[in-house]
This record gives sequence, structure tokens and C-alpha cells, in this order.
Amino acid sequence: MKKKDQKENMLFFAWAVSVIATLGSLYFSEIKQYEPCELCWYQRILMYPQTILLGLALVKKDYKAAFYTAVLSGMGLLLSLYHYLIQKVPFFTANSPACGRVPCSGQYINWAGFITIPFLAFIAFTLIFSVSLLLLKQLKENER
Repeated sequence: MKKKDQKENMLFFAWAVSVIATLGSLYFSEIKQYEPCELCWYQRILMYPQTILLGLALVKKDYKAAFYTAVLSGMGLLLSLYHYLIQKVPFFTANSPACGRVPCSGQYINWAGFITIPFLAFIAFTLIFSVSLLLLKQLKENER
């Protein structure tokens, strides 16, 4: 596979992950009627623009957009990890600040005893972050 095709596939993968994450969060809030907590809103703020950024980057074959998605997804993975810790680790649960009308420690889903909405967001942010770093690495190698 050519490097160009590989980069395009990675960009498509990152875009697909962002679309699935965006649609998943909208499903939980609009169809299942789960009201997002404050930390969930911040995670949405970091995920939703990536759908547009990565979509435009894919159409324009702009692999340098990986820098922006790395920054957004890096912040998102840290935030979703913190949110997950609030849900699952008693120390964080007991010491977390109030989070608005909906407590950030609440778990609308708890599949297999560990998969919660922030966990799903963490996986999505991690995938996008990893692909973004790989794209940036390939761009740097191509400059040499």
C-alpha cells in the first residue's frame, strides 16, 4: 500500500470514529433521553468539531489537520479518563466537585461492569489521538 493511501485510510478511520462517537452521544441524549452531565458536555465540545475537521481534511487530503485533532483528542482523552475515574474509583468519586443537575459520577450504562459513556468517549479520543500522532509522524518522515 502506498504511503498516500495509508494516510488517507488513517484519516478516514479517525473521521469514522468521530462520526460514530458523535452519533453515539446524540443517541444517548436525544433518543434514550439521558441528560449529559457537565463533563459530558465538555467531551462533546472536544469531539463534535473533529467530525467536521476530519471530514474536511479527508475531502481536501489535508493531513496536517492531524495536529488540530491531536490537540483536541488529547484534551478529550484526559478529560474522559478523569470522568471515568470519578465514576469508578471511590477516591475520585468522593472528592469530585459538584457537577450540575446531573452528577458526573452517575452511570447511565455499565456494560460488562466497566463500559460507561465516558469509557466509550475515552476509547474514541484515544483512537483519534493515536491516528493523529501516526499521521504527524509520517508527515515529518516525508519532509526529510
